[in-house]
Amino acid sequence: MANTRQALDTIRVKNISLLASFTDGAQWPSDPPKAKLQPIELTVAIAHSIAAAALTDDLDHSINYSTVCKTAIAAGQSRAFASSEDCVNHVIAACFDSHKEVQTLTVTLRRPKALLQPAFTELTCSRRRGSSSSTEELAIRNLEAQPIVGINDCEREQAQLVRFDVQVQRTSQNFHSETPFPFRDVALNVINAVNATSFLTLEALVAAVADKVASLTHGLDSVTVCGGKPDALSCAEAAEVKITRTAKEMYTQASIATKPADGAHVVALALGSNLGDRFANIELALRLLEAPNADLVHGSEAAYVHVVDTSFMYETEPMYETDQPKFINCACLVHTNIEPVTLLKFLKHIENTVGRVVSYRNGPRAIDLDVLTYDDLIIDTRAADDRKNLDNLEGQLVVPHPRMFEREFVLRPLNDIIPDYLHPGLRRTINGLFASLMASLPEDNPVMYRVIPFPQYPLPSGNESVDLPVVPPTATHWVFPAVSGSMPQGTPRKSYLMATLNATPDSFSDGSVNNTIPAALTYASSAVANGADIVDVGGYSTRPGAEFVSCEEEINRVVPVIHAIRNAAQSADVSEKAASQTRQTLISVDTFRWEVAEAAVKAGANCINDVYAFIGRTWPVDAEGEAHFQKFREVARKLAVPVILMHSRGEASANKDYSEYSYAADTRGRGAVLEAVRVELGKKVDAAVRGKGGLRRWLVIVDPGIGFSKTVEGNLELLRNSSATVDPTQTVGREKTPNPLAGYPVLIGASRKSFLGTILAQKDAAGTYEGRETKPVERMHATGAAVACAVQQGATVIRVHDVLEMGDVVRVSSLLWG
Repeated sequence: MANTRQALDTIRVKNISLLASFTDGAQWPSDPPKAKLQPIELTVAIAHSIAAAALTDDLDHSINYSTVCKTAIAAGQSRAFASSEDCVNHVIAACFDSHKEVQTLTVTLRRPKALLQPAFTELTCSRRRGSSSSTEELAIRNLEAQPIVGINDCEREQAQLVRFDVQVQRTSQNFHSETPFPFRDVALNVINAVNATSFLTLEALVAAVADKVASLTHGLDSVTVCGGKPDALSCAEAAEVKITRTAKEMYTQASIATKPADGAHVVALALGSNLGDRFANIELALRLLEAPNADLVHGSEAAYVHVVDTSFMYETEPMYETDQPKFINCACLVHTNIEPVTLLKFLKHIENTVGRVVSYRNGPRAIDLDVLTYDDLIIDTRAADDRKNLDNLEGQLVVPHPRMFEREFVLRPLNDIIPDYLHPGLRRTINGLFASLMASLPEDNPVMYRVIPFPQYPLPSGNESVDLPVVPPTATHWVFPAVSGSMPQGTPRKSYLMATLNATPDSFSDGSVNNTIPAALTYASSAVANGADIVDVGGYSTRPGAEFVSCEEEINRVVPVIHAIRNAAQSADVSEKAASQTRQTLISVDTFRWEVAEAAVKAGANCINDVYAFIGRTWPVDAEGEAHFQKFREVARKLAVPVILMHSRGEASANKDYSEYSYAADTRGRGAVLEAVRVELGKKVDAAVRGKGGLRRWLVIVDPGIGFSKTVEGNLELLRNSSATVDPTQTVGREKTPNPLAGYPVLIGASRKSFLGTILAQKDAAGTYEGRETKPVERMHATGAAVACAVQQGATVIRVHDVLEMGDVVRVSSLLWG
């Protein structure tokens, strides 16, 4: 508490008025420079705890503001200064020299006569003793101009007064050599530029001023501009607009991504559907998109489109026309050599092919495709006289999309894939536009949920078409929050239950229990009846020392079980309703072989669960593992099923050294394992999703790999912080790059694992419990604790053996932490 209080206490000497001498002149510079007196105001603020002085009522425990005032006056009048920065640095140095008890202070210098108009300049500098760097805020306030601005007829005929406050921030690393801020040049150029404009809106004028300031200065952290029209409203002092531009937005060239080596155009597209099988419609549109040679109206053999990245997928409430079904929305990034207008025609052709229903504007549609960005171009195919509003966009191409900044269902998916793209017209990043939009939405704005669609297998007969790519229909979909804590108040958070069905004779937990068809079917039926959302069927144990199983044998273990589940029949012990629920349940295949995954999905599985994330059992990854990764990726993409990619390092009991990530550990040594998961699994997920032939981002679930290549403490670190593995605010590596796992749904599988047994075998430090050795089936209650923690951390999927009992834990935990 002492540190917190000290940070809040400030002793301030406010607005010390004096005359100071500056060689940069009072209103204009001279050549050669001549020192001239001008009035200034100094404010000195010192961070200092007043606790002792308040308790004892003794000034010896505080700062004597009278002597501080004298120090500031003496410093301000001691010599001629070359700039505001020179003056402030001299005052700060004098205060540090004369007042040894001062550790941190802030000095503000106001010069009311520095500019040749009512505007004045202001500099605020904060610094710690002994530091060579400081934080500076520099401002020009009450800058006046007379532009044409407004939408009313009278405003288009006569210039009116507009006042601006321009404020910039910068971090000075060496204040003795810092280049003075060009107050006069900025003021003069802004006034001249503004007076030459004729914007309709104050918003556009203020944005133009921010761009102008950025073009005149360099090395700034941010620019904030507030513009106000004092005569716009008869009952208010002024109508104002205030904006802030970051360094990234000011100084980064508009670039959607690294330009491909072949010179392809980089294009962002939006996809939406709310009629029919919404998920299949989008997958079909994407597959058609990548086959322009077959469908492009003016197609040539050289035309191509490659989908190189996709966003997450969202279920959203309809906008504008609200009396219609919910939409599924997403975005993708493509590389193409098709020119803009031809690309638009191609997209309309795809819409017609998928089966767009022509209804009314903003009404239902089977598929809707929009060009959001095309390289860093600004395109408008409408005639100049038709660009006054957005009521005439049908058949026209306007890029960047003119309504993107008002639509969460566009900006949120786009922010998933190109957050740093700089809008070439607005000079705002997608992330900045998205943040501004979210800050402006009402609290009761409908929540957008991410979705995971599961396709239906085996494919229904008659699904093939000689003209269209084969796309599996949708069996169902899962929903989870786009943002942690975004569920409506009182809504339980859904953690989906995955039941573990090991069709193996040597599983660590339940080997030889469910490795016959009747036993496996009994377990699956019971699991579904007890609340399992998906059944995970495995035919190859991942326990250390497990016997080798051939690919053919693994297929012979899992495929018959999947067939049995898909054809579950009513019997004396099973009702038709229970049999129907079993037949329709989702099935995941637990395998690290693409051949097994392909056979299992075609037999009726809906999901692939790979503990080695497509690379096979070898670690570190070798050439064979890379080839295996590419083939598995190709198969999963073709099947269009969700995949669970887990962090592992070969055999589960090996490779537990994470010392190379010790830079991320805290004082207790925690954080290295979390960092390793984000870095190592992140690379695999990025390689799976990004690039030509990548998986759809909305079909990837990540698993931090509890129990695989981690110590007991490492497993506990992951459990108690599993949400951090996908936290968008986290960065990875010493270079602090964005978290590659940000936003993905998480699966946690801690059920019955050996680290729980290790914990139960430990004697209590204080107490009568002596510890005990446990079999996997005896770790149910320990598993319950891990499951509760997983729910608290927001896990989307929890893999368990004891479905009924762990389902109870999930249900209560979801209400506790939902």
